[in-house]
Amino acid sequence: MAESLAAFVIAAFALTGSPGPATLGLSAAGAAFGLRRSLALMSGIIVGVLIVFAAAAAGLTGLILAQPLLGPIVKALSVAYMLWLAWTIASAPPLSDGASATAPSFWGGMVLGVGNPKAYAAMAALSSGFVLSADGGTDAAAKAAVLLAVMIAVDVAWLLAGSALARVMRNPGWSRAINILFALALLVSVAAGLM
Repeated sequence: MAESLAAFVIAAFALTGSPGPATLGLSAAGAAFGLRRSLALMSGIIVGVLIVFAAAAAGLTGLILAQPLLGPIVKALSVAYMLWLAWTIASAPPLSDGASATAPSFWGGMVLGVGNPKAYAAMAALSSGFVLSADGGTDAAAKAAVLLAVMIAVDVAWLLAGSALARVMRNPGWSRAINILFALALLVSVAAGLM
């Protein structure tokens, strides 16, 4: 089982750490709003992805997305939120002026985690592609615990990467350019996830 655990950890880092709507949104929020004001978004993303993992482990992901009405509604809501997040990031004022701007919330992060098309594919692969225990319940719990630890590490790294730009973000010109660049990267990742 140690080999399965190591393989699961590597896959979890690769699947949750690669650039996508959640990671880029988190990094962009860190750059636009700072580390502390982006922690609620990070927490929401993690909870949302864990919900997707639980649905995948229970076999519900395929059922949800296969529904003629429910699948498109989930996708439309997630796209709408990601468009709003891209706009919020692109239009965020420089950090020195940004204290009055509303940072993305826990609930917005949860919508981003649940509505992220990349999360469904990644969580389905992680829930079905590895065996950490012969007992189904123990297997799912172990995977969820490891996944939580990996997501915290990955999301903190993306948040810190974005937050590292905070000093540059105090310059209005650089702030606008970087926010627009992050917003465009987020839109590109959304478009790629929908294809």
